[in-house]
Formats: sequence, C-alpha cells, structure tokens
Amino acid sequence: MTGALIAGGWGLLGGSALLLGALVAWFTRLPQRVIAAVMAIGSGVLISAVAFDLMDEAYRQGGSTATALGFVAGGAAYTAANVYISRRGARHRKRSGTAEHASQPDAGGANAAGSGLAIAVGALLDGIPESVVIGVSLLDGGGVSLVTVAAVFLSNVPEGLSSAAGMKRAGRGAAYVFGVWGGIALVSGIAAFAGNLLLAGAAPTTLAAVTAIAAGAILAMLVDTMIPEATEATHDYSGLIAVVGFLAAFVLSKAGG
Repeated sequence: MTGALIAGGWGLLGGSALLLGALVAWFTRLPQRVIAAVMAIGSGVLISAVAFDLMDEAYRQGGSTATALGFVAGGAAYTAANVYISRRGARHRKRSGTAEHASQPDAGGANAAGSGLAIAVGALLDGIPESVVIGVSLLDGGGVSLVTVAAVFLSNVPEGLSSAAGMKRAGRGAAYVFGVWGGIALVSGIAAFAGNLLLAGAAPTTLAAVTAIAAGAILAMLVDTMIPEATEATHDYSGLIAVVGFLAAFVLSKAGG
C-alpha cells in the first residue's frame, strides 16, 4: 500500500500541472508563442520517455509480441476516443487560450461551456495513460521515472490553461473552473495509485502490455494534439525546441540509470 500511495503522490504532482495552467489562465494572459514553446519542449520530452523509458521497459518485461500488440492497441484506443471527443468541442484542448479559436467554437454561451467540459474530458483521456505508467514504473522497487513525471507535467500545463480560458469566457466562476481542474488532478493521482495497486504481482507480459498500451496512447496524443498546436505558433523553431526537450530527457534518463 505504501508504494501505491507514493505512486498516487507522483501522479497527483503530474496532474497538478493542469491546475497550475488554470491558475495562469485565470490571472494572466500569456502569449501563445510561450505556451507553444512549452508544448514543443513537452513533446520532445514525451517522445524520449516513450522511446527510452516505456518501450524499452515493456520489451524488457514481456518481449516483442506483448509490446507490439499493446503499443498498437493503445494508439488505436486513444485515436477512437479522441475522434469522439474532438467532434464535441475538444479538438484544440491543448491550444493556448490566447488564440482567437483556441478552445471554443464561439466566445460564450452553452456551446463554449460544453466545449470546455469536452476539453476537460479530453484531459482525462490524455492524462490517465500517463498516470497509470507512473504507477506501474514503481512496481519494480526502483524510483519513479523523473523523465515521465516531467513529461506529464509539461504536457498538462497548456491543457489546463486552454480549457480554463475557455470556461472563463463562457462565464464560469472560479469555484467551478478550479473545482473541475482540481478534480482532474485528483483523478490523475488515483489512476497512478490504482495502476500500482492493481498491477502489483502481475505477470511480466501483463505489465509489458499495459506499459506499451500507455506508450501507444501517449504517442498518438502527441501527434494528434500536442505537435500540431506547438508548430502552429512556433513555426520553424518548434523542431529545434523539441530537440532540446528530447535531449534533456535523454540525459536525465541516462543519469538516473
């Protein structure tokens, strides 16, 4: 139980970035280029985490078959769910709220409020695989992957900012906005806790499949949401910024290993 509680704490830390983003959106107005740069860095860090932390670990635990099947299944499951919620207003959930069409199809009213909720659901879709991975990473008795936690944190900040900005424009009060994002951060912690608790003692092939499923979902999320939003504002520099994020994560993973 102690390990599960530690995992829950790390998951809560990663999810708290959503609340941080919401706070920034409520009290300040950051340029979209700044948010996009954070997105590009987060993309590089997440790609590194998928390649060197998640897929390597899945292959080590369960071999190529479980890893490959889980990876494709995770990507397919995420894509199906993402298409569904995107059609209900969450397509640009990781975009800065400073853009004219950042989060909502219109500036206020029921459509904007509904889109804000769709974006919140999208945050759960993006965050649960990441949180489960955090929980599973602690099952081998080692420390948490700082690369994975950093990647989750960096990807969550602009998502919280985007949705909070849209909810604010829709006339939602502070209690509602921060209640929603605080609740999602809490769910992130619960997902990490549950992933650690429920998969303790699981067969290596099961752990490999779960890790690979999360890796596939994260990579699909990157290509579908984070990278397009990062490149829209940073243009020619997004690739270089992502390279810096990737290199930092790579160095951190090797230093930790």
